[in-house]
Amino acid sequence: MDNSIAQIASVIGEPRRAKILWTLMDGRAYTARELAIGVETTPQNLSMHLSKMLRAGLLVVEAQGRHRYYSFSRPEVADVIEAIANLVPAESAVKEDADMVPIRFCRTCYDHLAGRVGVSVMESLLRQKLIASRDAELDVTHKGIQWFAERGIDCNEIRKQRRAFAKACLDWTERRHHLAGALGAALLEKMLEAHWLRRTAQSRAVVVTAKGRQMLEAHLNIQL
Repeated sequence: MDNSIAQIASVIGEPRRAKILWTLMDGRAYTARELAIGVETTPQNLSMHLSKMLRAGLLVVEAQGRHRYYSFSRPEVADVIEAIANLVPAESAVKEDADMVPIRFCRTCYDHLAGRVGVSVMESLLRQKLIASRDAELDVTHKGIQWFAERGIDCNEIRKQRRAFAKACLDWTERRHHLAGALGAALLEKMLEAHWLRRTAQSRAVVVTAKGRQMLEAHLNIQL
């Protein structure tokens, strides 16, 4: 087991591979060319790094036409990368510059919502007793089942997925928890579909629309 941990840590810890994994935290799939541009390396060097991560089971690749798209092999990989980010000392984790302001405010953490907005959503769901902490795990309440159903989220169907149903994910900028797991992913998807939120190009930052601000206040009592 010790050797296995050391091997996977060495794959993740190499600087260029760490940057590739961090790029994939926005939940999108990328081509090798896009990743090479993002991490500022040659296609040949990137190919070597991608091969190592594929062999380690961290990534999967899907062919569509002439293109090959790389993404995380499973949500647990994103959980590990987010957990590592939380080990970075708070004083050096986030630079207060113009580029980081939207990231801190609202962003994706792989396939669920993070940043100040994500943390606020989690806290509101707990405060309204729509979700509850039970034996160190999160679960949806009877009241919550109805609330999520009204937003097109069938909790019974989501439970059938081969991943954690609902769990708390420590936010690396807020140092508080946001909602992760299958329920968190479903909620983010519905918020995007309903145009409460809008993704941004080339960034994990997410824009809260005017409609979204109204709906967050009306349904979750969140004032932004």
